[in-house]
Amino acid sequence: MNIPEVAFQVLVRLPLKSLARFRSVCREWKLLIDSEFFRDYFISLNSSSVSWSIIQTRHHILSLDIVGHHGCKTWGLTRFPGSFVSFFAETTIRKLQVLACTDGLVLLYAEASDGTPMHYVGSPLFQEWFQIPLPPYIHLQDDVGLRDHKRFNDSGLVTKMQSGTVVSYKVVWLIAHAFAKVDFGIYSSDTGEWEIKNVTCLHSAFWFSHQKSIALNGILHWICNFNTSFVAYDFYGGHDDDACDIIHFPDSGKDDELRCFRRTLSTSEGSIVYFNEFGENANRRLRVWRLVKYTDGPEAWQLFREVSLVSLMESGIYYFPVVMHPLKSEIIYLWSRNKKGMVLFNLRTHVFSLHKESEDETKCMDGCTLSFNRCSEYMESMYGYFFPSSYGGTNCLFASQYVLPRWLHRLPRPQPS
Repeated sequence: MNIPEVAFQVLVRLPLKSLARFRSVCREWKLLIDSEFFRDYFISLNSSSVSWSIIQTRHHILSLDIVGHHGCKTWGLTRFPGSFVSFFAETTIRKLQVLACTDGLVLLYAEASDGTPMHYVGSPLFQEWFQIPLPPYIHLQDDVGLRDHKRFNDSGLVTKMQSGTVVSYKVVWLIAHAFAKVDFGIYSSDTGEWEIKNVTCLHSAFWFSHQKSIALNGILHWICNFNTSFVAYDFYGGHDDDACDIIHFPDSGKDDELRCFRRTLSTSEGSIVYFNEFGENANRRLRVWRLVKYTDGPEAWQLFREVSLVSLMESGIYYFPVVMHPLKSEIIYLWSRNKKGMVLFNLRTHVFSLHKESEDETKCMDGCTLSFNRCSEYMESMYGYFFPSSYGGTNCLFASQYVLPRWLHRLPRPQPS
């Protein structure tokens, strides 16, 4: 490729939104932008800036963002990521629901005007959608029955990544669970086929079927109805035996009565993260753990932050934790009910900022522009779920993250037979 150095230096500093267009300028530019050297150089320049959203986990249609981050250097988007989720089908659609999303891909459930169910995986930014066929072992009437009993809450989407690019995905259904066993229905983009996998799961009887999952590194994590633990399974291998991992939360035991909020999970810097605040003798401290090993024991967790948020209380801000920043583990997002705004708190410097939905879009700690989408309404509806005394104190996944990839990738599709 005979491309001047100055042209290379200009191209590699453009956002992905622009690079997606410039790939079609000429063959030389396409080969350059698609090269591993260009990709790696681009990612090295944009390692900590990417568009992402805080998404709700209750029944919703296409509007999945409640808080969006845009205007970052990597993508150069002018609006929040969820606003790009638009969908066109060959038939009239009467219902559309987001089931799962990870690494820039979205799993949708669509219902035609005659009630026919359809499932799609797509890349919203590139407007690429692929219809997932129904499993051969599920007839249309079975699918309707699953939908009516809200079994699609157990849907999941996992990906396989190589150098920041999605090369494969799997759609996962929890078909059934009984004592010590679960049946997963798994569709693979590599084969274009479904398979049933029977997996040992010692806590299957406690599986809370109305909870969504968190995907990370090909692993789905389900918060179950067993108050002290959650369930994880690696759909791209890595298991010594064919069994789900049961992982107890690090505060199980003596600290259980001291925690201020119900247990939930988040992700940050490529790890599963658990956080909670603990109060004893009028002293409240926030602790943040990182999951370092998929095992059931104290060695599974690493406590890497413990701070007092007394500065918030002194400022008259009353809060509950929502999610961690996906790329910066020192930043936690808290919702203030009395201030009706999102608090971004830096756990390292103790600096915080308050962003209100009623105000204009503002810059946040990672340099992106922060925007809201009916966040106050959702947080108010979820307020009672945050505290252990509510609804028996069971675990609850009430918010998650939708993070765009750091590089361009097309939607993986099965090879034609």
